[in-house]
Amino acid sequence: MPEIAEVARIVHHLKKSLVGRTLSVVKAQDDASVFGKVGTSATEFQKSLSGKKVLDAGQQGKYFWMIMSSPPHPVFHFGMTGWFHIRGEPTVHYRPKDIDEDEVWPPKFWKFSLETEGEPKVEAAFTDARRFARVRLVDCAAEDIRKTTPLKENGPDPVIDKEVLTEEWLLQKMKKRHVPVKAFMLDQANISGIGNWVGDEIMYHAKLHPEQYTDTFSANQVKQLHTSMLYVCQTAVDHLADSSKFPEDWLFKHRWGKGKKDAATTLPNGAKLTFITVGGRTSCVVPSVQKKTGPVAADVNGEDDDLDNDANVGKGKKGGKGKGTSAKRKTVPKEDEDEDAHDQSVSPAKKKRASASKTKGVKVETEAVEAVPAKKGRAKKPKMAEEETSDSPLVSSKASKKMKIEDEGQNGRRRSGRFTNAKV
Repeated sequence: MPEIAEVARIVHHLKKSLVGRTLSVVKAQDDASVFGKVGTSATEFQKSLSGKKVLDAGQQGKYFWMIMSSPPHPVFHFGMTGWFHIRGEPTVHYRPKDIDEDEVWPPKFWKFSLETEGEPKVEAAFTDARRFARVRLVDCAAEDIRKTTPLKENGPDPVIDKEVLTEEWLLQKMKKRHVPVKAFMLDQANISGIGNWVGDEIMYHAKLHPEQYTDTFSANQVKQLHTSMLYVCQTAVDHLADSSKFPEDWLFKHRWGKGKKDAATTLPNGAKLTFITVGGRTSCVVPSVQKKTGPVAADVNGEDDDLDNDANVGKGKKGGKGKGTSAKRKTVPKEDEDEDAHDQSVSPAKKKRASASKTKGVKVETEAVEAVPAKKGRAKKPKMAEEETSDSPLVSSKASKKMKIEDEGQNGRRRSGRFTNAKV
């Protein structure tokens, strides 16, 4: 998911390419999620922007907007896979575009496209493959955009709101909460713009454990966290999310090997990397640096904080047996609700399959017991076997059915469940 630095990159390109230009062509494809879930439509968006001049662009955390010559103004959120493309400009941050590669326009999964009047013409497009992005219109004065929903419900931005996000403000905010500190930072209602990798980078530089509760840190530790937060966010924004320019000692440079064959499990200095789940998100931790100094939400999996052990434990949770999963899911920040809604939409199916698997296992065991050859006059033996396994609701129901069949057999009727050569 694009975070504070990636959004800053797009705002930079909007100011460079679109600000000061008039939009002559606006095309939008209706999308019930991208537009509809925030009370907008493709038709309304197209009508509201056509013929207007882009005066400026702004940002607060993961939200950004364009200030038009008259209201309403469009406000955007990338969600998980949203992005803003400007034709011919290197807006993509993860994989630099090959020079010889032909540019497809409009890009795949486009939701709206823009063209400016005059020469040189500028073309831009907003894309989103997974449709968790949001495009809304706010009908207010430009200076009041941050005072309207959803921006007013979000916390201060670590780069542009330093006068609000002070060390004392952070200390008081954390003392009032009792949640894992990383989950606290991911909650956009507390602080805007911090996502998964930025949060991990901050915790690493602050030398604090992401699972430790917010109200258990000392004043010096909160000071350390505040300093690291401003440093990481400002540095990432200054480099416009270009990771090739990030400092070599950043965790970002070494954290992306989880689950990959032959991937490094240590930093260059030999310190081990481990992965845990905090706030519903995978977190990279360096246990030798990030010490627990107070109560935490859960211990790091594995006796030696070994990456392989953590991977194995994660696999074991697929069946829905992990007790920590549901508890951790409760701390998922509001900003990531759409992402987690996607995850949760898959969960019931997984649970159903897991439940069916368990039920199937019970049936097999029951049938194995019933398949024991029975001697004449010993018809009640299967009944006894089923009574012994009556802890399972399914077996209890089956046992009841068997008893009914046996009663009918005593009345001279054929027993449909009679055993012959260990087969029913």
